[in-house]
Formats: sequence, structure tokens, C-alpha cells
Amino acid sequence: MDRIRVAVLVGGRSSEHEISCISGRSIVKALDPQRYAVQVFGIRRDGTWVASPMHDLSLLDEFGPLPRVSGHARAIPVEEALRADVVFPVLHGPWGEDGTVQGLLETLGIPFVGSGTLSSAVAMDKGFMKAMLAAADLDVGQFVAFSDRRWQDQREEVLADVAALGLPVFVKPARAGSSLGITKVTSADDLAAAIEAAREHDPRVIVEAAVEAAREIECGVLVDQEGRPSASRCAEIVVSAHHEFYDFAAKYLDDSATLIVPAELDEDTESAIRDMAVRAFDALACEGLARVDFFLRPDGSIVLNEVNTMPGFTSISMYPKMWEASGVDYATLVDRLVQDALRKGTGLR
Repeated sequence: MDRIRVAVLVGGRSSEHEISCISGRSIVKALDPQRYAVQVFGIRRDGTWVASPMHDLSLLDEFGPLPRVSGHARAIPVEEALRADVVFPVLHGPWGEDGTVQGLLETLGIPFVGSGTLSSAVAMDKGFMKAMLAAADLDVGQFVAFSDRRWQDQREEVLADVAALGLPVFVKPARAGSSLGITKVTSADDLAAAIEAAREHDPRVIVEAAVEAAREIECGVLVDQEGRPSASRCAEIVVSAHHEFYDFAAKYLDDSATLIVPAELDEDTESAIRDMAVRAFDALACEGLARVDFFLRPDGSIVLNEVNTMPGFTSISMYPKMWEASGVDYATLVDRLVQDALRKGTGLR
């Protein structure tokens, strides 16, 4: 029987390039070579597409503690990477997770894992995402989002809007992930500098009111064979005291975060979070998979922080770990996502 041709895309132009490479490496190893003819394609930071031999990860170079797409791998035209039955775009951040690659694949009629163009784009921009989730009557906390032009032309008005949130606040690039460019601000004097730091990653910025003394809870969403979403067991992130929040170093570079899977929650609270995760998935018209992140306040109320349409996907990442705790092992999870992509195909749906 002919094997299904799977193209796994890794790397990309965003600041999450290395995280994509880690995720892609795990996915390739999980795909059954008896069922799938897997080829890895990398996108360098300059946008060049490169290839490696079948089921081969040699296009990844080790760069400090993290891998990246090699500068020595064979450059190819984009169409060579897209001669596949299905594409697994393991790309995080802009120019990959934000609808750009999804739109390319839709235009070419190539099935792919994950959400489509619109939901990928909306979920990537935290300001638009929160506006849509709030419209679906989901509590997303207080925030102010603004464009480059508004910051340049109406800086004092922006700062006044942010001041109304109170302190502390978190200043974030609107379209970045992996906690890159995020600053916790506890003094109004530091706010403008934090905004400029976020703008190094994205000219669009979001400032969120801190949810104090909250637990960080995550939940995975996965569709079944008919495309209906269901939620995993929840997990909790506990960050050590020397990190003010779950930043890039805590996620990827040291052992300062403890991941508790499943989270120690009472049945009603976990049920409420799982229900909110599926509602958020539907509100953004997501497909395939998503990781939904929450804050659980001391009084038991729940704030939806964000939706990730292509979460970190190593075998020890939170999303696979939550599904493992729900009875779906890593290899089965990857297989289900590829099969879902083939089921849904492309086009309006």
C-alpha cells in the first residue's frame, strides 16, 4: 500500500524559530514510517526554504541549547516542499502560525494540520483574539491593544488608557509567543520602556491587567474523527520564585517551572475550564488542535488568557502531556492530527 506523503515544515521567520525546530523534531520521530513517507522542510529566518532527505533531520543544526534550520541545507523552490498529500506546519509565531502559510496551502489545495487562515490569524493577534472571545461572553480580563500608528500619534492617550488598568500590568507583543518580549511592569515610570521592548518583536502591542495570585492552568483541545472538539485533562504551571512569570527561560532554558499533569482541581472547576476551552475553540473557528491557557483566581473565577493554534509539540510539552493524561499517547496524537487534516481537506468548510 502506498504510504501517505507528509511534509513537516519547521523553523520559520519568527522569533520562535528554534521552538518550532524542537517541536518538528519530535513529530517526525513519532510518525510511523510504515504508514507515512515523511520529509522535513525547513524555513530559514531569511525565508529561504530548504530540504533534507526523507525522514531525515540533518537540516537542523544545534545552536546553543536550541536547534535551528541549517544554513548549509539544500535550498529549494517552495513548490518542491508542497508535493505532499498533507502538510504538518509545525511553525510558531508570525509567518507560520498566523494564517500566512495556511492561506498558501489553502490556495494550492493541500490539506494541512491545524486551524485555517482566519482562525490562525485571529488567534495570533492577542488583541483581536481577546475581542472575539469577549464577544462570545468569555472572561478575558482587562486589556488595551494598540497599533504602531496609534503609539506614534497618540502616545499620551495610549498611556492614559493603560493607566486605567492599574498596576501591575503585562506588556506583550501582540503577535509573538513563547513569552518573548514580555515585561511585567509595576511602576508607571517603566511603562514606555516596556512598550518599546515589546515593539522590538511586533509594532502591535497589548497591555493586560495582571491577574494577581492566580494559578496558571492549561487545557488541550483536539477534534475527533468527525471534527468535533473535546477537551483534555487540565495541567498547571508552577513557576519558582526567582521568575516573576512563566517567561522564555522558565519555559525552555532552565528547570524553574514545574508542570503538574493533571492539575489538582476539584471536579466542578476542571469541568468549567474544559467547557471554556471548547467554547473558545469554537468562538475562534479553530480546527484540529489548540492549547487554551487560563488564570484561576483565588475566589475560583476563571480568566481565559489566550488560545494557541499550534502549541509547543515536543513529547514533553504541555499539550501532548495533557492528552497523555487523558489516554492519548504522543504517537497516537500526531497520527490523529494528520488523519484529521486529510479528513477535512481544503476549501470552505
